[in-house]
Amino acid sequence: MPTSRQIVVNGVRLHYVEAGEASGPLVVLLHGFPEFWRAWEGQIGPLARAGFRVVVPDLRGYNLSEKPPGVDAYRVGNLQEDVAALIRALGHERAHVVGHDWGGIVAWALAIRQPEVVERLVVLNAPHPAAFRRVARKPAQWRRSWYIFFFQLPWLPERFLHRFGAWALRGTNPNAYSGEDRRLYREAWDQPGAATAMINYYRAMGRAGGTQGGGRSSQVRAPTLLLWGERDVALLPELADADGLEPYVPDLRVVRFPRASHWVMRDEPVRVNNLLIGFLSGAPV
Repeated sequence: MPTSRQIVVNGVRLHYVEAGEASGPLVVLLHGFPEFWRAWEGQIGPLARAGFRVVVPDLRGYNLSEKPPGVDAYRVGNLQEDVAALIRALGHERAHVVGHDWGGIVAWALAIRQPEVVERLVVLNAPHPAAFRRVARKPAQWRRSWYIFFFQLPWLPERFLHRFGAWALRGTNPNAYSGEDRRLYREAWDQPGAATAMINYYRAMGRAGGTQGGGRSSQVRAPTLLLWGERDVALLPELADADGLEPYVPDLRVVRFPRASHWVMRDEPVRVNNLLIGFLSGAPV
């Protein structure tokens, strides 16, 4: 079982779990909405057994981490600085960074803005900012992104999350989330201030005009692996197209999962784990 810890970084108290050897290469796993560290339950053990030091934080606002007030506290710049500060506080200059959904957005931002911190980058079902700019204006993506506009409203999205949050956790694998998983997720959402903090990620993005960090200089220097479940109901498959990303991510590999949903690491954990271990160990994909 991973060990639960608390740390103050970038002025915010974060909860995280840790597994593996302290002397191993550091891997930081970043969850998305509406999850918390448990999103990576199927990856923590295999990565630890492969020799990595695995650290999985609850991002600010989630579960047992601190929940700063106000929308601006959840701008991408603050989120990526939390991760950079966490890596440094753990005694490392660099780390492998793996992010899914909002964790993927933060991982992209970190690799763009502080490239010296990211050894290797893995992103699951979160588009590079350049791909998002290219596709976001298409009507098909607008229709899939309806919830982003809904989350700009006051108080009503919080009600929706409390009542229908489990609805979002649906994938192609009927056993992806157990009853115990859903109970623990509801406990996390019921933490005081958690629902508003989680939704403030989207409100902050709305205030920024839908941008996720970085403009024309959105280049990622780290070797990058993009894993994409093609049955994602919120994101078009073309967001994972490598075409056009060469100037931004020159060392990019894309692996698609035709039968997986947005929750690709839950739908196909064995294949995802093998790819993660191989890529982070330096093996070709």
